[in-house]
Amino acid sequence: MDGILNIYKEKGFTSHDVVAKLRGILKTRKIGHTGTLDPDATGVLPVCIGRATKLCDMLTDKNKDYEAVIRFGLTTDTEDISGNVIKTREYNGTKEEIRDTILSFKGDIYQIPPMYSAIKVNGHKLYELARKGIEIDREARKCTIYDIDIISISDDLTRARIRTKVSKGTYIRTLCNDIGEKLGCGACMEELTRTRSGTFEINDALTLKQVEDIVYSEEDILKYLVSIEDVFSLPCYKVNEEYEKRLFNGNELEKNMIAVYDKQCPKGFLHTGEKDICLYFPDGRFAAIYRETNEGHYKVYKMFC
Repeated sequence: MDGILNIYKEKGFTSHDVVAKLRGILKTRKIGHTGTLDPDATGVLPVCIGRATKLCDMLTDKNKDYEAVIRFGLTTDTEDISGNVIKTREYNGTKEEIRDTILSFKGDIYQIPPMYSAIKVNGHKLYELARKGIEIDREARKCTIYDIDIISISDDLTRARIRTKVSKGTYIRTLCNDIGEKLGCGACMEELTRTRSGTFEINDALTLKQVEDIVYSEEDILKYLVSIEDVFSLPCYKVNEEYEKRLFNGNELEKNMIAVYDKQCPKGFLHTGEKDICLYFPDGRFAAIYRETNEGHYKVYKMFC
């Protein structure tokens, strides 16, 4: 079982909980997720199975879409509604000021990562330090808000629901907090749903219960998996039969050892480099991503066999 399963993470589960439960359902140990969602958050969590776990780092880097509810007037230590309240303030502005402030965050911004996050500093995860009551200085990180739409603003001006497209490494909790600070009343994140990760959409995601039902009904779970090769958008080549062992061992290959593969190349969303190719065994099995060097040779970039 090798591929990516689009999972809908429900509220109350950590991303690690999802992986642990899937290991039991699918009876396989080799599973990894592609981007942490907090326990209170819901939505798309692509999960890599078998050899596809080698894709985890590549898929984690993709842009993501979210829907979130901002709660104005509350500042918490975790920057979301589940944390301890640090300060309460009333908002005395207008709906137009809320709208203008939210929209002002579109583009390149800098965020200070929250203490309750999995970022490592000097070998320690920030949330581990935060739980001990230790707060350390964090460097602001650049991220991009590609788009931000306001779905609604409550009549009492205590909440706003937003839809946003963001780059990797963007904390929606911190975005909500920073919007509140700019308004002068503080804010925290009340709800969060990831609606897209890369090309994985929420409408196609399966709950853990649905996966369990599929497996126990003896329906073929494989038809729900996205294959490894299908996530790439690269030219396809096949190794010549006499050099199959070199490919299997991940050795360097010369141009005369490979040939254009006469097949429909995948049109996925991962384009790893202009000099990269999908390389197949003589029998048509996908093997690896190889990268052409300046000397005209091909060296392995990522092996999947």
